[in-house]
Amino acid sequence: MPESKPSQSADRQPPSCQPLGRQPVERPSAEVPTAGGAPSRRSFLKNGGMLLAGGAVAGQLSVARGAHAYGSDTIKIGLVGCGGRGRGAVIQAMNSPGDTRLVAMGDVFEDQISTAFRTIKSDHSDKISDDVGRYVGLESYKEVINSDADLIILATSPGFRPLHFEAAVNAGKHVFMEKPVATDAPGVRRVLAANEIAKKKGLAVQVGLQRHHELRYQETIQRLQEGAIGDPIMARVYWNGAGVWIRNRQPQQTETEYQVRNWYYFNWLCGDHINEQHIHNLDVINWLMQDYPVKAQGQGGRQVRTGPDTGQIFDHHMVEYTYGNGTTMLSQCRHIKGCWNEVSEYVHGTKGWCDISAAKIYDPNGKLTWQSTAEEVRGKGWQQEHYDLFAALRKGEIPNEGDYGAKSTMTAIMGRMATYGGKIVKWDDALNSDLALADFDSITSFDSVPPVTPDEDGQYPIPVPGETKVV
Repeated sequence: MPESKPSQSADRQPPSCQPLGRQPVERPSAEVPTAGGAPSRRSFLKNGGMLLAGGAVAGQLSVARGAHAYGSDTIKIGLVGCGGRGRGAVIQAMNSPGDTRLVAMGDVFEDQISTAFRTIKSDHSDKISDDVGRYVGLESYKEVINSDADLIILATSPGFRPLHFEAAVNAGKHVFMEKPVATDAPGVRRVLAANEIAKKKGLAVQVGLQRHHELRYQETIQRLQEGAIGDPIMARVYWNGAGVWIRNRQPQQTETEYQVRNWYYFNWLCGDHINEQHIHNLDVINWLMQDYPVKAQGQGGRQVRTGPDTGQIFDHHMVEYTYGNGTTMLSQCRHIKGCWNEVSEYVHGTKGWCDISAAKIYDPNGKLTWQSTAEEVRGKGWQQEHYDLFAALRKGEIPNEGDYGAKSTMTAIMGRMATYGGKIVKWDDALNSDLALADFDSITSFDSVPPVTPDEDGQYPIPVPGETKVV
C-alpha cells in the first residue's frame, strides 16, 4: 500500500465519543452506532482522562483477566498482503522485544510474496524459515488464517479488509489491520459486527492509524482536551501531494487482475485517496473531538486524472464536516503535481490555536505557548504501534481499536459520498447505506467479473456530482 506520512495509531482514544465544548445538536436515531451524545469534556477528564506512552484510555484498552499472556513465548505471525506496507508491518512487528516468527504469507501475486520473503529475511533471518507457508491467489488469506499463526497482519487493498477481518476473528486470531478498514458502508458495518465478536472472544485488534501511538500526538491531544485553547471552533486538515504510482496494463491480464494490481484507482478496492490516505488526518480530529461528524458537504473532481490508467478516483476533494456540537472541520486532499503540498492537522479554539502535527500550541496573538519535546522511536508511529501491541499481548492485555478504526474510515467514506454526490450527507444515512461497491465474497479468482468494467474507449464510470447516487 502507498506509505503514509508517519503518524500513529493505538487504543489511545478515550472510552466515549463525546464532543467538546458547545452544546450538541439533536440527532436522529440510527440502527447502528452514531456520533455524539456522551458526557462533556470536563466530566470525561474528571472520570478517567488519558494515559500516555504505551498505555491506553481506561475502559477501552481492557485487561482480559483470563487471557493468555505470551510472556517470553513465541508469537507466530501470518501475513495477508505482501506489498510494501505488509512487509513493513511484519518487520516492525519482529522488531518488538520478545520472540516472534513469520509462519505464513499470502498474496494474490507470487512476485509480491517473493519480494516480501527476501526483504523480511534480510532484516530478520532468524525469524522466518525457507519453508514458511506461502500461498498465492485471491483466497490465499484462508490458508494464512488457518495456519498456526497467533496474530494475522492484514495489509491487502482495503476493499478486502472486512472479509479478511471477519474470517480472522471467526478463526480466533488476534489482528493487526492496516487502515482504512473498508471502502463502503456495508463493509464498515461488517467490520463493526466482527469487532463485537472479537471483543467477546478476547482478541486483540489494532488498526494502522499510528498517530495514536506517537507521544507528541498524545501529549498534544491531551493538552487540547484539557482546555489549552478553550473550546474547539474549527479544525483544518490536509493531505496534499503529487499522487502515487500507476501500474500499466499488461497484455495477459484479465480485467480483474489489472484492477487488483492497479488497485489504488478503483473505488471498490481503495475507496479513493480521501479514504486511503486522508483518513489519518480526519482520524486525528475525531480523536480530539471524541466524536464523529454528523454531516458533510463538499466538492471534488478529476482535473489531471483523465485517462483510463487512473480508473475512477478523483484527484482533489474539499469537504466541510460538521460535528454534533457545531464545530467545523475543513478537509482538503489533492493529488496534483506542482501544487502546494501539506500533510497536517490544525485546530482553532476560543483561547488560541494548535498545529497538532507539529505539536505546537499558540495563544490568540500567535505567541507560542507550548511545544512538545518528546523524542520518538526510530520509525515513529509505525514502529511504536507494534511495540505497544506486542507488549500488551505479552502482558495478557487485549487492546481493541476496531471501533474507532471503522468509524474514522466511515468519516472518510462520508466525505467521498459528499464530493461524489454534490449534496449534504448525514452520518446516520451514510453509515446505514446499503450501497455496496462490490460483493467481495464472490470475487475468488482473476477470472471473476469485477464490479466495474471499461467502456469501448477503455474509460471507467466516473462519479458525476448532482447525478451519482452515493447513499
